[in-house]
Amino acid sequence: MNPNAASKPPLSRTRIRVAWVIALAVDAIQIPATAAGPLGWFLDVGLDLLTGAVMWALLGFHWAFLPSFFTEWVPYLNLAPFWTLAVGLATRGRGGAELPLPPRVVN
Repeated sequence: MNPNAASKPPLSRTRIRVAWVIALAVDAIQIPATAAGPLGWFLDVGLDLLTGAVMWALLGFHWAFLPSFFTEWVPYLNLAPFWTLAVGLATRGRGGAELPLPPRVVN
């Protein structure tokens, strides 16, 4: 079990799904925008700031958001889907699945 997930409260399935959709959409926008040159880089920076704030509001702080946020600022390094990877790490083990009931003691 992930030690970070044990200390953080579970997330609703809706929050996790919204975070995944946003991460996939942002990465899908940023990868072709990088090929647009400097204009695409400015789009990337603004999109990263917005995405970082939204992810923090949806999922809370997670260490995986820091590398993905800063590596996106390096041109051509954001050809990898860093936001999708960060959401995967941040939501791992926090799905809010119901815990099984303890076993019944029969007397």
